[in-house]
Amino acid sequence: MSKSKPNIVIVTSEFPPQPGGIGNHAYNLALHLSNQGHDVRVVADQRSKTGNEEIDFDTSLPFSVERIKLYNPRFLMYIKRIILTFKYTRSATHCIATGKFSLWNIAFCGFFFKRKTIAVVHGTEVNFKSSLLRKSINFSLKRFNKIVAVSNYTKNLIAKLNKNVVVIPNGITTSEWKISENKIELKGHPVLTTVGRVSSRKGQLNVIKQLPELVKQFPELHYHCVGIPTEADAFMKVAESLKVASHITFHGSVNDSKLKQTLQATDIFVMLSTESVTGDVEGFGIAILEANAMGIPAIGSNGCGIEDAINTGRSGLLIDVNNTEAFIHGISQILQNTSEFKTEAISWANAHDWSHIIKRYEELL
Repeated sequence: MSKSKPNIVIVTSEFPPQPGGIGNHAYNLALHLSNQGHDVRVVADQRSKTGNEEIDFDTSLPFSVERIKLYNPRFLMYIKRIILTFKYTRSATHCIATGKFSLWNIAFCGFFFKRKTIAVVHGTEVNFKSSLLRKSINFSLKRFNKIVAVSNYTKNLIAKLNKNVVVIPNGITTSEWKISENKIELKGHPVLTTVGRVSSRKGQLNVIKQLPELVKQFPELHYHCVGIPTEADAFMKVAESLKVASHITFHGSVNDSKLKQTLQATDIFVMLSTESVTGDVEGFGIAILEANAMGIPAIGSNGCGIEDAINTGRSGLLIDVNNTEAFIHGISQILQNTSEFKTEAISWANAHDWSHIIKRYEELL
């Protein structure tokens, strides 16, 4: 007799069409498990004001999505989360939690009935500065059958739990990151690009602070920042004080087509992420793989999940975030060996295609 396919519920703190790395991961996990023939249902928050964006997105999916609608006061959403999680966990064989609220909810439901549970840990949700929050997350994680960390860095954040943690890196769909026929040119040579919300965690400011020394070595260098410009004004003021504002462009959010064109016109992808004051950390750095898939090597920072996203010396280079000398040397090394880095970047991205990553999740079911 053949083994029946698991009935899987994925409870996530983020989900498309709104941006977010956890949501991107949850979407691909659901999609590829569904494509493998598993019965999948997702429980996620509505994050747009009207919910129309989510409705349009959800109707196109090959699996079911249950949204928690926006409520005021907000605690009503928390109650609804618990109710929906309880409802769908009860009818599932496997429950996957990703994001802090999801970890709490699945752990809570585990008091009432036993299901096979998997926690996916990204980074920030296990690095809270609040002792109470950390303890509540650790307590929740101990109740899961299996824990997946998206990087060795994230795994180390929960080492004190003395739980068996499997590292499965983030994946990408490489077929979505092909060279665009409509090319654009970006100002500068070399062209450095960061994709991600303009914030202290993503590290744009770390690059800006080093531009005075970089432009001494590369006078035509230009730094392009793509993403929601949360702290762009503040960062530009820093650039102006350093007299490097003319070497920076903040593009804001762009559509997929423009993003791919921008990456294609990039010489080196840069992500010098650091931990924010609230404990927000880079658990992996999926944007690096997306750039790699288009043949763009990367320079990223040590001391975070980016260490797992770069095959250093091959798909790109890892440096200490404030080591300007290493930054300059890294740029020179990549520019002098462009063809080799390009080939290795594409190969590294292909190794992280979801067709490979999903098999590792299926082994846990």
